Amino acid sequence: MPYDGQPLAFGGDYNPEQWPEEVWEEDVRLMREAGVTLVSLGVFAWARMEPRRGAYDFAWLDRIIGMLHEAGIGVALATPTVVPPAWFYRAHPEALPVTREGVRLAFGSRGAICHSNPHYRAAAEEIASRLGERYGRHPAVALWHVHNEYGAPVMSCFCDTCAVAFRHWLMDRHGTLGALNQAWGTAFWGQQYGDWDEIGVPRATPTVTNPAQQLDFRRFADAQARANFTAERDILHRLSPGVPVTTNFMVAPSQCSSVDYWAWAREVDLVTNDHYLITDGRRTHVNLALAADLTRSLAGGNPWLLLEHSTSAVNWQPHNPAKEPGQMARNSLSHVARGSEGAMFFQWRQSRWGAEKFHSAMLPHGGTATRVWREVVELGSRVGELADLRGTRTRADVAMVWSWESWWAQNLEWRPSADLDARERLDAFYEALYDRHLTVDFFPPEGVAGLDPARYPLLVVPQLYSVRAGISADLDRYVSRGGTLLVSFFSGIADEHDAVHPGAHPGALRDVLGLTVEEFDPLLPGERITVRTLRGEAYEADLWSEYVVPGEGCETVAVFADGRTAGRPALTRRALGDGVAWYLATRLTGDGLAAVVDLALTDAGITPAALPRDVELVLRESESGTYRFAVNHTGGEVKVVLPDGGQAAVPAGAVEVFREPR
Repeated sequence: MPYDGQPLAFGGDYNPEQWPEEVWEEDVRLMREAGVTLVSLGVFAWARMEPRRGAYDFAWLDRIIGMLHEAGIGVALATPTVVPPAWFYRAHPEALPVTREGVRLAFGSRGAICHSNPHYRAAAEEIASRLGERYGRHPAVALWHVHNEYGAPVMSCFCDTCAVAFRHWLMDRHGTLGALNQAWGTAFWGQQYGDWDEIGVPRATPTVTNPAQQLDFRRFADAQARANFTAERDILHRLSPGVPVTTNFMVAPSQCSSVDYWAWAREVDLVTNDHYLITDGRRTHVNLALAADLTRSLAGGNPWLLLEHSTSAVNWQPHNPAKEPGQMARNSLSHVARGSEGAMFFQWRQSRWGAEKFHSAMLPHGGTATRVWREVVELGSRVGELADLRGTRTRADVAMVWSWESWWAQNLEWRPSADLDARERLDAFYEALYDRHLTVDFFPPEGVAGLDPARYPLLVVPQLYSVRAGISADLDRYVSRGGTLLVSFFSGIADEHDAVHPGAHPGALRDVLGLTVEEFDPLLPGERITVRTLRGEAYEADLWSEYVVPGEGCETVAVFADGRTAGRPALTRRALGDGVAWYLATRLTGDGLAAVVDLALTDAGITPAALPRDVELVLRESESGTYRFAVNHTGGEVKVVLPDGGQAAVPAGAVEVFREPR
């Protein structure tokens, strides 16, 4: 844990190299006024630390770390390996990444890195070593922050160096060319390989590139970046024993799609996350809750740390509205409710220069006379008052399966419909559970083995296109022991190599669901069909229909009332052992999806809390007691019922925390 024994982390990215030293004293004074306990330092400062190859300047860093330590402020010290200096690229232009179309990207942004380049790896390890040697035992250093947001803006490079590294990675993964040819299905379109040197990276081709090759390349690119992280991590572990090492994730699928965070979570000492509101017209607080639940799940249910979010507007979307009064605190405390050990921001002082000068900060351009500053100071005090909840764990109600690898596979070309979108189904099912005031724990597909129905009576699979065959036995065991399983369409179709599972769809899931799908029948854009339950309720569906054939013991609960699949099952239910498996064969939204979720909740024996829409009730627990977070996203006061039967008011737009000792 960062800064063990200290208050919750409150602060942000601090970039003193952007400012003259006379500003630093004011910064530290204002940090103390705001209740700052931790800052990230040096994230983008490689050129300042090493202005010329082998010539290091740490004197300025010594001074600012000393000032922060004297003020009682901890440091999350970064390795600045996301921004190699200009001199490095002048010496090694081949370290710049190459696009799939063969264009080599230029210096002048950030994250322009070929993660297979040996010169980059050597330089990154050297600067990490220098930092570890100098500051590894400094009492101010509470956390090591390696790199910054791996996967943004570039993860994959298609250069010749990567082609060689890819071949070695494939040898390790597949063992023999015969195994690779089988896994990739190279007999299709005559793509068989007779020598490892014939294999390249999936550059632009006249038509669709082998999908299994593309999928393996996504895994390879992710693994190469992860290897660079672990190399720096291991150096810091050796030079700075006992200080945790992390890198900041971007877990929300709305923000990053190139990283398999299940794999990365196993490599960090502390899971940290950056989260920014996506202003796409939807309820941003639902996306926040999803990201926080997913981050906590990556941490195995343990506390984690929000390493970046914004005090107000960002600057990289087409439209960047400011947060309304009180929203900063509501966002921050929502993350804390769902497991974060604090609230950190990008950044401390708003920049005057560069690409992010209009991105909000803790100390805005307008200084201490601004609303944002006043709210920062209020929030710092509020976070400080919650220090005794450190180490408590958020209680989840239901479970959901999510796989980045399956998402990668589903997003490849030539699927039955170009509009299939696993992220959209994830968002939709999560929102339906959120609106029933339920907290979600996420699991990777392999994580459902041994899942306890008593702990998670409902397991939702919103869309899992690609999955190993072994999941069938795991889900069968879960349902037979009393669990309720809810699966949505286009799940269980392909294996880990993007090969269709043998037999009828839905492949790996057909046995536990007790049905087969003879044929998919995607709908055209704008086409709508009606789903009618056997009790007479009717709901509009779009995007997808299919020809479902129920097996023995699988009952039809709703049918397609019109369209090409009229009369066929749209929703089925199969009793299996002590549990139930549900299958939804189309895309429902709004009331239709809510009705299906309610049916599954009834089978699972879950009664949602009676609360207004957009009010969260989230619990953090320990042996000593419970912290009950009531988060009110509405414009009016609401009442929440406490365990003793009493009621407590939560003002409009506010967060109240109720402590309940055991």
